[in-house]
Amino acid sequence: MPSIFSKLKQIKDLRNQAKSIQGLLAKERVEVTAAWGKVKLILSGNQEVQEVNIDPELLAPGRKSELESALKQAITEANKKVQKVMAEKVRASGGLDLAGFGKKTE
Repeated sequence: MPSIFSKLKQIKDLRNQAKSIQGLLAKERVEVTAAWGKVKLILSGNQEVQEVNIDPELLAPGRKSELESALKQAITEANKKVQKVMAEKVRASGGLDLAGFGKKTE
């Protein structure tokens, strides 16, 4: 039967693993474009927006819906790419060790 102290150590180890992976992800960059290159987004591996570039042509009056659509497309694609990068980094680091966390202690 695991003690409360061993559970606390597991939690601390898991937190350290997560921080390590988060540090690796912070160095990653994902770049996407939309609207034929008129909208460009760069996100970090931690899903933080690093850069947004919008072609001035899309800022013209009457192009609001086109800009909204391009931003939606770029954000969706960037999130998908970042999730893939996250999964790869977690897998490459050996994954998060969650063994024993689903078991009841008595």
